[in-house]
Amino acid sequence: MKIKYLILLFLLSTTVCLEAQEVVNLSHYVFSDFQPGVVLLKSGVRNNAKLNYNAASEEMVFDDNGKILAIADALLPQIDTVFVANEKFIRVNKKFVKILIDKPDVDLYVEHKCKLIPPGKPAAYGGTSQISSTTSYSSILSDGGVYNLKLPDDYKIIPYNVFWLNRNGKLQSFSNLGQLKKIYRDKKKLISDYLKKNEVKLTNEKSVADTIAYLENN
Repeated sequence: MKIKYLILLFLLSTTVCLEAQEVVNLSHYVFSDFQPGVVLLKSGVRNNAKLNYNAASEEMVFDDNGKILAIADALLPQIDTVFVANEKFIRVNKKFVKILIDKPDVDLYVEHKCKLIPPGKPAAYGGTSQISSTTSYSSILSDGGVYNLKLPDDYKIIPYNVFWLNRNGKLQSFSNLGQLKKIYRDKKKLISDYLKKNEVKLTNEKSVADTIAYLENN
């Protein structure tokens, strides 16, 4: 495929774009602002752009002169690595994940996600109730809201991580310590002792990476 056509695909988006008119907190983005980055294609072609990762829509997005666009679907299978700031992202199971450990015997990735809690609905006795549901995504997507730099003020955003571990040639995911223990059932005592002595938080990527490194080296 010709380079000009690849670049055109990169600039095209299959989603709605919105102009950024103010500096706001990018609460549903991985980085606090758009960072200089590079999209490296499997062909060797490199595309420079200001990049960020939208954890709400789970897409790599870029700033095109104030318009927030998602990388076109047609280009995704051709991507080798996305470099943003000092981080590396690759595609695993058709999802962008950040590389935490890249060793011959083990790989560890983190997939950034977030829950959107819609505004509370009126409940009995003058109270409100809040429901966390993926149905809230569709309504926001239809308005292009997840591509804006700021979500509606009445939405709550709860970020969380899903980790992917490629160990002994088997790719497994975990989002809680119980699942991690099952992956390392062959080192049951080792992981139990480690977790008793160390506070491992899945919101802390370094904490998880240090745990995996310890388990693999002992």
